[in-house]
Parts: sequence; C-alpha cells; structure tokens
Amino acid sequence: MADRGHPDFPLDPRYPGDPVVATAVGTDYGALDLDAARRWGYGWDSAKHPVPRPTGRRMTNAEYADWPSCNARANRRLLHGIDLKRDWLYASRRAIEVDKEVKRDPGLRAAWALWSRCVAEQGFPRYPDPVAAYTDHAWQRDSSGNTRHTRRERATAVADVLCKRRHRTAQSWHAVRAWKQSADIRRHRDRYSAGLRALRTYRAHIAEVLRKPG
Repeated sequence: MADRGHPDFPLDPRYPGDPVVATAVGTDYGALDLDAARRWGYGWDSAKHPVPRPTGRRMTNAEYADWPSCNARANRRLLHGIDLKRDWLYASRRAIEVDKEVKRDPGLRAAWALWSRCVAEQGFPRYPDPVAAYTDHAWQRDSSGNTRHTRRERATAVADVLCKRRHRTAQSWHAVRAWKQSADIRRHRDRYSAGLRALRTYRAHIAEVLRKPG
C-alpha cells in the first residue's frame, strides 16, 4: 500500500463503510452452559465478550480502491507453493461432508428425538435438533449475532441445556462425530496429510514475513 502512495495505511483498517456482520457464537452442540442460558439465553454478555472490531482508522476511498490488489498480492506470498485446488482447506471441505454423515446417523437422530421430546414436554417448540433451537429467528439476533435475552428465550435455553444433560445429548453427538471423523481420516489419510503440509507451509510463510517486518 505504501508503494501505491499510502505510506500511513493502518495495519488493521476499517472499511470505508460498516459492513453488516452476523456472528454465530456457541459450541458445535448448541447451548451447554446452564448459568449462561439462565442469564443470556442463546446470546452472551456483550460487555464481557465484545465482537472484535478493527483497531485502525477507516480506509479512505482511494486506499480502498488499491487494497484488493495489495491484499491479493499478500495472499499469493503466503500461499506460495500450496496447491489451492487440491490441498488448501481440504479438511474444511471434508468437514462439511462428514457433518452431513453425522446428521444422517440413526443413533444421533434418535438422541435428537429424545432431546426434542424433552424440550417440547416443557412447553417449548419441538425443534428437530439443538442447532435449530439455537438459531431460531424468534431470538432476533442483531448484526453482531447477539440476541435480545427475552424471558421466553432464556427459558427455552434452560430447557435445552437441562434436556441435554438429562439425556447426554452432547456426549452422544460428540461420539458420533468423532467416529465419523476418524473413519474419514483413515479413508483419506494421504489427502489429509497433504492438507496438513499445506497448512504448515502457510504458517512457515507467515513466520518468515513476521521475521522481516516492512
């Protein structure tokens, strides 16, 4: 950016305008903390857990016009020597497919059904799974992803957590996911290994850049 006439470009700039940011906050298994559910429902204490924001000033329109090109150049430097189509983010792509298998598992679907009946018996909707409860549009999340912490939301979250504890829903879910992940790694060990080498290469490039600031 300095080479393009922007010598004071900040390291962590804000965009010229504020983009809408939606943040999904929670565990892979929905709400688990009973105390947090009682107080914050499916949201969180924004004073203690603020959404990270850039620390630098806003980019000017002129800077923003040059930023995409410089950002692309930085990415090419960090990703040098990595096969993007084959190796980069391979594990992330497989995680999507594994998650589909997890959701189809008969044992897990039975565990979800048990949890769902438990929640419904306490006067709340019969959600198909805990993620559906966590992401219910009724909680009216704002642009940061936080909720309104209404009485109904908090009561639903408490029932959700208590039913998970009663029926060990999260434990069953975790066991199925771990089994499916391990099986996928065994089937595609070479590809996962290549993905790991790509990640290590990326980290090595970052370390090299940080050793030579400027």
